[in-house]
Amino acid sequence: MFTEQGPTVRELAVQALSSIERGYDLLAPKFDHTPYRTPDRVLDAVTDEVRRLGPFDTGLDVCCGTGAGVGVLRRLCRERVVGVDFSAGMLAEARAAFPPEGGRPAEEEPAGEGPAVDWVRADARSLPFAPAFDLALSFGAFGHFLPAERFGLFAEVYGSLRPGGQFVFPIGAPPPVGSRAYWTLLGFDAAMRVRNALWRPQFVMYYRTFRLGDVLEDLTRAGFAVRLTPLTELGRRPDGSPRARLVVATRE
Repeated sequence: MFTEQGPTVRELAVQALSSIERGYDLLAPKFDHTPYRTPDRVLDAVTDEVRRLGPFDTGLDVCCGTGAGVGVLRRLCRERVVGVDFSAGMLAEARAAFPPEGGRPAEEEPAGEGPAVDWVRADARSLPFAPAFDLALSFGAFGHFLPAERFGLFAEVYGSLRPGGQFVFPIGAPPPVGSRAYWTLLGFDAAMRVRNALWRPQFVMYYRTFRLGDVLEDLTRAGFAVRLTPLTELGRRPDGSPRARLVVATRE
């Protein structure tokens, strides 16, 4: 499905009927061949915007998966980068993509150059870090947290940042009501709610629960000062508004 290298329909079905952790362990070897992996154009747009906020010495990729965000942090941080995820399978793929001697694939960077890269297996709702990072980011993971868990997640990131540290992530504009994308996301979330009502363990993955107003409120409650920056590289909607914004939350 998706590509010849991607998962089959049967493999996706088995994943969807598993827990989140087990599901991603199963999907990990083929994850980068699915649309679930954050597109390079989004990674590049975020990199360009966040670079203006630096410099940074240390960076944390929250829910790092196979390491796409670590690749961004490698371009932005000078000393150390850490990827944290609770899926052993995803971390194994990330370690293979970013070998310890160089931290990046060999075709991108000579061995031994760039910041050190470390990998930590942990739940983002209970991060095992002291205030040690200048920059934290996350891509594509927030749908795996229920709205009631969001404040606690943001508080954990806040506690992992040094004073003045910044937590950044992109957030897309909601699709127009009645559009094909609108009905697709609505249908997906409805199907997941039915699945989780009828099947255990639950697999939390929703696209319509991460609303900007609620997100900004929870970030502020967690102690962050928050601002939004348009990601103009990702284009604009017909009404002129940006298709995506960068949330910049600063620990004061």
